[in-house]
Amino acid sequence: MATTNQNRRILLVEDSPSLGRVYADYLSTGQYDVTAVETGRDAMDFLANDVPEAVLLDLRLPDMDGMDILKHIREQEIPTAVIVITAHGSINLSVEAMRLGAHDFLVKPFNADRLLVTLHNAIDRMRLTRIVETYKEDAGQTKFQRFIGASLPMQAVYRIIRSAAPSTATVMITGESGTGKELCAEAVHSLSPRSERPFIVINCAAIPRDLMESEIFGHVKGAFTGATSDRDGAASRANGGTLFLDEICEMGLDLQTKLLRFIQTGSFEKVGGSRTEQVDVRFVCATNMDPLEQVRAGRFRQDLYYRLHVIPLHMPPLRDRDDDVLIIAGEFLRRFASEEDKQFASFSPETETMLQSYSWPGNVRELENVMRNVVVLNNGETVTPDMLPPEFQTGLVITPCGPKTGTATEPVVVETNVSSVPSIRPLWLVEKEAIEQAIGMCDGNIPKAAALLGISASTIYRKRQSWADSA
Repeated sequence: MATTNQNRRILLVEDSPSLGRVYADYLSTGQYDVTAVETGRDAMDFLANDVPEAVLLDLRLPDMDGMDILKHIREQEIPTAVIVITAHGSINLSVEAMRLGAHDFLVKPFNADRLLVTLHNAIDRMRLTRIVETYKEDAGQTKFQRFIGASLPMQAVYRIIRSAAPSTATVMITGESGTGKELCAEAVHSLSPRSERPFIVINCAAIPRDLMESEIFGHVKGAFTGATSDRDGAASRANGGTLFLDEICEMGLDLQTKLLRFIQTGSFEKVGGSRTEQVDVRFVCATNMDPLEQVRAGRFRQDLYYRLHVIPLHMPPLRDRDDDVLIIAGEFLRRFASEEDKQFASFSPETETMLQSYSWPGNVRELENVMRNVVVLNNGETVTPDMLPPEFQTGLVITPCGPKTGTATEPVVVETNVSSVPSIRPLWLVEKEAIEQAIGMCDGNIPKAAALLGISASTIYRKRQSWADSA
């Protein structure tokens, strides 16, 4: 039977040729591709080179015990569903086989319907097991490429990167400053077939506009004052690899036109040159603005936007990443303690609360700086609240601001004169009352209350538990 992409491969291990033909005939429904073998050795040889959806395994074989094949499948962790074929006298043995990983067993004689139903159920259970294992692996994954974090928003980022990396489609990464947009671009490149080729970065906000065209496309000798020799630009250096255009919305409109042509054709001319060069480049771009809002404002070309906005990927701010704050802080703490030869290894419970309650306008980059500050300026094994920088102390609040249209988020520092205020209620109590009030207004619907408060539901659950523990 010819194999098709829709056929499920089945290995039938049955030493009786006549029974083998009967079972194969039962499965001749068009959805199974059956390979029949009569010995254990042939079964082992098949499994060494292929992984079938299921194995129909007779335990009594002329050259070996079928249980040895089952043990081999389990030891090698071969992802296949095993159905044991047995006679009445060996049912106890079949039960033992299921303890060793067999999905089900069939007692001879059996009809076609019984075989088809059993096989279908075993394959479905195997697939569900794989899905569950994948989700468990993702849920427990705290590191991915150079990222640190196990929160659901980051798991979504990891999945998009895995899916997008093998293609040549352009990825547009958005997110606040410090969320890891360049790490995201590096991950896309490193997981792609171009990983052995160059990864070239151009920061469109850091290069003067009159030099940007030369930085991207290169120039020839004499093209402008100071051009004393020919120079390759990022487009040439990225040939065969990935060109990462960071802060793409900062690029001038005149250069956007030339970039659009480059993306459409893969060809360009150096500044001052007349020879057209052709390259093979995969584009990844990033911005901390809302690119569509920039299009509406006339600062970004609409046709370029749609060329670049093929696979959108938003990097979540640190304040929306639940317990990732502590995971990342712990990683930075251990790294910097090792570099500075300090003994820091943990945070006090009060410090953990402060780290989780802070809004982190500078995101992961700010958290990294805070942890380095703590390690360099202090000594000890446990980080206590007094070791944190001034912005964490009473009377100094930092909150993110900036229009939601995507302009860069900058911190606003608001100082308060605590001594001039006759009475101040504890912040945790104000927060508790606000959260409980929101839950009451939403008729006890915590996810809805969280959405209206602008925080995650898990944050509310965590805080309510901490209030209950301290009561």
